[in-house]
Amino acid sequence: MNNKKKKDMLIKSIAALVVAILFVVLAATGILDNPDGVVSDALYQKEQATDGEIVVIGMDQRALEEIGPMPWPRSIIADTIAMINSGEEKPAVIALDVLYVGESEIPEYDQYLAATAENGGNVVTAAAATFGSEIVENGESFYVNNRAVQALDEPYPELAAVTKTGHINTMADADGIIRHALLSIDIPGGEPIKSFSRTIYEKYCEEKGITPNPEPDTTGGFFYIPYTGKSGAYYDFISVSDVYYGQVDPSYFAGKIVLIGPYASGLQDEYRTSIDHAVPTFGVEIQANLVEAFRNGFYPREASKTLQLIILFIISFSMLMFFYDRKVVPSVIAELAVCCGYVAAAYVLYHAGGIVLHVLWIPLFVTILFIVSVALNYIRSQREKRMVTNTFGHYVDPAIMNQLLEQGTSALELGGKTYDIAVLFVDIRGFTTMSEALDPPTVVEIINSYLTLTTECIMKNHGTLDKFVGDCTMAFWNAPLPQEDPVYLACCAAMDMVEGSKALGEQLQQRFGRTVSFGIGVNWGPAVVGNIGAPLRMDYTAIGDTVNTSARLEANAPGGKILISRAVADILGDRAKVTSLGDSIKLKGKAEGFEILTLDELVRE
Repeated sequence: MNNKKKKDMLIKSIAALVVAILFVVLAATGILDNPDGVVSDALYQKEQATDGEIVVIGMDQRALEEIGPMPWPRSIIADTIAMINSGEEKPAVIALDVLYVGESEIPEYDQYLAATAENGGNVVTAAAATFGSEIVENGESFYVNNRAVQALDEPYPELAAVTKTGHINTMADADGIIRHALLSIDIPGGEPIKSFSRTIYEKYCEEKGITPNPEPDTTGGFFYIPYTGKSGAYYDFISVSDVYYGQVDPSYFAGKIVLIGPYASGLQDEYRTSIDHAVPTFGVEIQANLVEAFRNGFYPREASKTLQLIILFIISFSMLMFFYDRKVVPSVIAELAVCCGYVAAAYVLYHAGGIVLHVLWIPLFVTILFIVSVALNYIRSQREKRMVTNTFGHYVDPAIMNQLLEQGTSALELGGKTYDIAVLFVDIRGFTTMSEALDPPTVVEIINSYLTLTTECIMKNHGTLDKFVGDCTMAFWNAPLPQEDPVYLACCAAMDMVEGSKALGEQLQQRFGRTVSFGIGVNWGPAVVGNIGAPLRMDYTAIGDTVNTSARLEANAPGGKILISRAVADILGDRAKVTSLGDSIKLKGKAEGFEILTLDELVRE
């Protein structure tokens, strides 16, 4: 690897490292948590059919109209429980998602509710904690507990004594979406209180005589909620008033889990959930989803954030290394493969392994890298094209120019490669005598006319114009890109120059009373072609014995004649008429026996 490539690789690696670190920092700060939550929810949370084992009875708007505004006398809910339990087979569980705290205005109703619950033996009631911050001493150190229980609203003693109790505390994520549930809360000086949903599930298992599924692992006491249904999934439009007034057959609830809770907007128990951001879900329905999760035993767990940040770093670094200086098509394929592959992997890991990944991170950052890289590569490509155009635009045929543009700056690197090339030199005969007799502006006008002619002939025949040296022009074929029949193209250019010089000579004779002619030499053989010189000043040229021989052929060519080597004549074959001069002309640096020929005619294809 040369120094330039090493330098490019170092720059690329540093850029990829810096960008990958920046992406990791952005992800770690949590700035993407809200949009990532939206994308992850859309991928993970899909509504599924329920088996009808869980039923929600709503304290809905119709119940408020028919029974009266809340709070209702506790006899209402007692009668409802009694009605539900009046069938031949009782429900497995009746869960009251309403707080019955302290003594009511009618103590008899309190006793009635407790007695009804005790008689049923299947009632679960709710408690709610009030959290705050407190300083906790831990040996010689201290820390702040932001979830310290400062108060607990729990069922009044008579009811608590005859029911199972679970907490109904619900805490949203930073974006206000319910994605996690609190498995239990620690009560100072008392036993932990399990969640309302877990208590319902364990009571259900007890009644059914089945072994409960294990509790989910938690992070900070919370676990991820795999929702089964949106709002209405567990609600069959059964109102508390329907049950209270005896309009529902109690057998409908036999063996089931029955949840009773607020189901009217005015009761302020609605939340946005990860399965439906648009339509609020009532708290009692969230509890139903949690009970369903416990029944299924499916507890997705968020993968380690540190591990995900490491994966993000590796993929970001690798993709930037790949995108850097890459063409659009492979970049698009790679971007789609990585993004779609990651989303598919996240989906499979969630449903097959219960692993929750940040879905947005990698697709977002890879897409950003792709867009920025394509933009930078386009800008770099345009700059390189301008550089190549500035270097070669005036010297090579447009067809060759287009191919050079595809190579970019590699065509501008210092150094050369060996090619077999056809080399042409052409010089003006009689130029020195003419320049002495005419004024300088006239001399410049004449020489520019001749050089324009030689340039047009070279370009017409797809040659590379190497340089002008005074009144001499040098060109070559078959480099920097391979060409078909380069010797023939070079000789066509030479014949065009001879023919063109006749008409141009007549014009100059008429205007200035002077005329000149061309001497041309063409040779074929190996030469080094490339940027020769120093990094600050280089020329794209050809060097070597083949070039020197072509120059000496031109130097010995009379005006209007084209001298070629035997190598050129052999390649032209029957397409050319030539006259051998043998070794009558001695070329400097060439051994005895070097054959020189004149090109007299050329068959045009």
